[in-house]
Amino acid sequence: MIAIVDYGAGNLTSVMLAFETIQVDASITDSPEVIRDAARVIFPGVGAAGASMQTIASLGIDDAIRDVVTAGKPFLGICIGAQVSLDQSEEDGGTTCIGLVSGTVKRFQPSNPRDKVPQMGWNAVKQKAAHPIFESIDDESEFYFVHSFYPAPKDQEAVLGETDYADVSFSSVYGRNNLVATQFHPEKSGKVGLQLLKNFCNWNP
Repeated sequence: MIAIVDYGAGNLTSVMLAFETIQVDASITDSPEVIRDAARVIFPGVGAAGASMQTIASLGIDDAIRDVVTAGKPFLGICIGAQVSLDQSEEDGGTTCIGLVSGTVKRFQPSNPRDKVPQMGWNAVKQKAAHPIFESIDDESEFYFVHSFYPAPKDQEAVLGETDYADVSFSSVYGRNNLVATQFHPEKSGKVGLQLLKNFCNWNP
């Protein structure tokens, strides 16, 4: 069973519908025990880093996620899930995050007023490294983004895909061992997003 982490925010219904579409059994849960027992875990959502970290810490979800990753189970962070998987975020005056992968989350600071923040809409992902998450997905395929901050992993070898926006080429996909994270929303990215979710389900790191 795949556990979809519920921390009281985000578009969990869209994620659940995506898994129903690809006919994969998944369950929305805020139970640390259920998260630990799941075969795979997805941490999706939208929202601010500070409030997200406060909620998951109060529920004990942060420790459950650390245990899942330490146990070697496949883990996928989506949007805010990708951001709080790093060490630190600039959001909310500075937020300490879960720290699954070394790195920081930075705010877009565009010099061109046409580059609106948040970035909202479709943008291309340039594949920087081969990974099973990209199986049957063309390089520079477009995915759907909604975000004002972006992941910046410390280790460039962790960067799997990059996207250009607001004078920055940022890590839109990163990963290490059994963890992979996307800044975009695969559940809102049509057929290519569903393919990525299928790939995650078939991935055995």
